[in-house]
Amino acid sequence: MMLRLSVLLMTAWFLAACAGPAYYLQAASGQWKMMQAREDIHTLLDDPATGPQLAGDLETAISIREFAEDTLGLPANGSYSSYVDVAGEALLWNVVATEEFSLQPRQWCFAIAGCVPYRGYFKQQKAKNFARRLEDKGMDVLVAPTTAYSSLGWFKDPLLSTMITGSDIRLAGYLFHELAHQRLYIKGDGAFNEGYASFVEEQGIRTWLESSQRQADLASWQRLQRAGDDFTGLVKQVRKELSGLYRSDEVDQEKRQKKAEIFQSLLDSYEQLSSERWEGRRYYAGWFEKPLNNARLALFDTYAGSHCAFRLLWDESGANWQQFHLLAEQKSRLGNEQRRKWLTQTCPTIAHEAKL
Repeated sequence: MMLRLSVLLMTAWFLAACAGPAYYLQAASGQWKMMQAREDIHTLLDDPATGPQLAGDLETAISIREFAEDTLGLPANGSYSSYVDVAGEALLWNVVATEEFSLQPRQWCFAIAGCVPYRGYFKQQKAKNFARRLEDKGMDVLVAPTTAYSSLGWFKDPLLSTMITGSDIRLAGYLFHELAHQRLYIKGDGAFNEGYASFVEEQGIRTWLESSQRQADLASWQRLQRAGDDFTGLVKQVRKELSGLYRSDEVDQEKRQKKAEIFQSLLDSYEQLSSERWEGRRYYAGWFEKPLNNARLALFDTYAGSHCAFRLLWDESGANWQQFHLLAEQKSRLGNEQRRKWLTQTCPTIAHEAKL
């Protein structure tokens, strides 16, 4: 499963009373500056000064966007028809936080998006400062760079330079994911929204590679997906162990010690998985570059936790994109508790190949 981060940007007049004026100001200022920096993609392609690498990336983005509209049933609303050079590793940084003995992320609420399990900053230092204040309160915190975003159709979102720095497969994933947010979004339900968009991203890439007859790329991508399934299973097992620990009657000092032991076991299990099942390939090695904590697990679950529900929905649709979107819209209208139960269903056991 391809893991990635996205963020829902709002101008200040979208925001609810969850933060102070300084936060509203930086959000509005960052959004305005980005929109002002947009350049029309076709104008750039007609400009002799546009380098061949950028021109090729922009042409690829146009082709992928058209495929998303024509084949995947995603919106044709003018998004990603312009380009912005972010001039950095990320457009903004998301802060995710949990209590010391909880896997539930803190929610921040906005008028349009509803409550979401992260808070975004256009300046990395501002994100770090906010994260430090949360850490001072004893919370587990993660500051994560964001490479793509969606305004849920409120603006014609630009293609960002951070979206084209990798392969065309990664670019396709970004576009499919963000356009999915514009097709279907439930205010205040991050698990549904990210689960739906992540599944559209994954299945969209599969459909795109198959239609392009890129068999070698498809085989390589499927190998990565199987590794992702293994890794997701590993993380879910750790979440289960931590959930049991946090619900127990043990004193905080004992919980703290066992928490550290469980996270160490995650790292040890990852090393074993890499060595024995992945033949030494170090998929997801970057996930361990920062200290492990509850916030990392919470964000992971936001994106990967409902994959089985949408996989089963895809099967129910008969692998038909329009029918899949309609079925997803029906699920979006369930009551909160009923929808939560639907999202947490498990996949039927499927035997994996012995090697990746």
